[in-house]
Amino acid sequence: MPTYEYACDACGHRFEKFQSITAPAARKCPSCGKMKLRRLIGSGAGIIFRGSGFYQTDYRTSSYKQGASAETKPAAPAKDAPSTPPASSGGSTASEAAG
Repeated sequence: MPTYEYACDACGHRFEKFQSITAPAARKCPSCGKMKLRRLIGSGAGIIFRGSGFYQTDYRTSSYKQGASAETKPAAPAKDAPSTPPASSGGSTASEAAG
């Protein structure tokens, strides 16, 4: 149900009224009681989405989704690479220090 804006030509009172589209326009001013009320033409309200919403990426093609997911996934480590980092070559080992 939309919200309509009204203005009274007699007293200048302005207000908004939430009513059905099929409801007749109000005629009597709630402020002064005269029958000089008129419905104003407004710009209307924007669409309100409730819930999680709709996004541009919701309706992408499957090839786009696959490419985007490939870019965001970290590179998999090589299977034959050691799981521990190699020892640094800059220092001496215990056996070299003893001998």
